[in-house]
Amino acid sequence: MTKTLPQKLQWIEDELQALQESGLYNHIRTLDSPQGAWLVVDGKRVLNFCSNNYLGLANYPRLVQAAKEAIDQYGVGPGAVRTIAGTMSLHVQLEKRLAAFKGVEDAITFQSGFNANLGTIPALVGRGDVIFSDELNHASIIDGSRLSRAQIVRYEHCNPADLEAKLKAHRHEFKRALVVTDGVFSMDGDIAPLDEIYDVTQHYDAILMVDDAHGEGVLGRGGRGIVDHFGLHGKVDIEVGTLSKAFGVVGGVVAGNAKIVEWLRQRGRPFLFSSAMTVPDTAACLAAVDLLEESTDLVDKLWANTRYFKAEMKALGFDTGQSVTPITPIMLGEATLAQEFSRRLFDEGVFAMAIGYPTVPKGKARIRVMISAAHEKADLDQGLAAFAKVGRALGVIA
Repeated sequence: MTKTLPQKLQWIEDELQALQESGLYNHIRTLDSPQGAWLVVDGKRVLNFCSNNYLGLANYPRLVQAAKEAIDQYGVGPGAVRTIAGTMSLHVQLEKRLAAFKGVEDAITFQSGFNANLGTIPALVGRGDVIFSDELNHASIIDGSRLSRAQIVRYEHCNPADLEAKLKAHRHEFKRALVVTDGVFSMDGDIAPLDEIYDVTQHYDAILMVDDAHGEGVLGRGGRGIVDHFGLHGKVDIEVGTLSKAFGVVGGVVAGNAKIVEWLRQRGRPFLFSSAMTVPDTAACLAAVDLLEESTDLVDKLWANTRYFKAEMKALGFDTGQSVTPITPIMLGEATLAQEFSRRLFDEGVFAMAIGYPTVPKGKARIRVMISAAHEKADLDQGLAAFAKVGRALGVIA
């Protein structure tokens, strides 16, 4: 039974109604199966085109077994923050392994990629400092920048020339400067020109930080990320990443300069004031590193699937934007159209959610397809057939 809202909260009801009417209300579906190429969603078996499970590791047997064995040995939770009594040998092992995998001096783990950005940015800059941020950076970068209380200067998306113009105009006004960009942009699937951004920052005494959440496990040699992709080892000061996407588990990592990592152990607030990654999560992440170091097979399959799906979608006449990664946006424009498209896909047995404002700008709504190494060619063909049927029915393609 729904209670009548008190007058002081009536504005929430009004805002929720407005979201419903504009097609921007999020209808959150419920999964009743492990992550994989196929899911049980709201009781229906559907092809999964939504998850960030790039390499299919979220239910990979080796990761599941590693988590179970760790629970038997260490229990479930760390029971404390890292700086008091929450640092277990598994945490230390994972950080050493991630640093070696990324080819950096040191690494520190956080509870999530979002927390990694919230912890890192305010620890490096504050009042009297400046952050130069790509205008399409992830919400966690935006929120971390706001928390820092540094001045924020946005530069045009993936435009090193505009970044340099902004640095030239404003760098001299501030004590410290941070340049921060996503590596792979999660809504459009394009890649930051990190090599050019690095060249620009060298002339302005600026710390360079990249959030490689969608690049780890995807770009570079065997999934080592965007820094490896551009051959910038030792040049990028900070790589922030997540362990919840290609690694298939949960958690965040900051890798790079050893002194920066040491400083974050002293002043990274989520590290200091929130409990550590859980035991099974940490053990599963270690197993994921093992897999990526042993073979590139999963990364290779991810890219083979990506090339096939993108080519076929373009041949059908869909607009897939500027993506050059497994993230494949199907550009539709209006949020109401995107939501109707998603509903009809679900009726056809394909789970592909609509993305609208505020996640993307108004008028840029889309279906975002996330390709995985877990998909087989038959899965992709079934998805393509569903997109073709719905696209023609709604007049999106001929």
